Amino acid sequence: MWNYNFYVYITTNPEKTVLYIGVTNDLIRRLHEHTENKGDAKTFAGKYYCYNLVYFEHYTHIGYAIEREKQLKKLRREKKDALIDDFNPEWKFLNTEVSE
Repeated sequence: MWNYNFYVYITTNPEKTVLYIGVTNDLIRRLHEHTENKGDAKTFAGKYYCYNLVYFEHYTHIGYAIEREKQLKKLRREKKDALIDDFNPEWKFLNTEVSE
């Protein structure tokens, strides 16, 4: 099996009240799609304006990335917040940092 780059990521809205967890093989493209979809009620991230990256993990196997995404989605909000706090204590929006 080939190794690739996969990312499990968490985005939030500008007020940091809603979290979206996803998996992608192209984090920059996916963040652009979230930004383009803001306000679109057809998607969860769009409806709740979750286009600001606050957390991500890198994987080389899609199976591990999908498994981790499912794990994170099952966590209570407090655990998700703690995970983000450890990785990004100021909850800084990382979109521009990963696209440089």
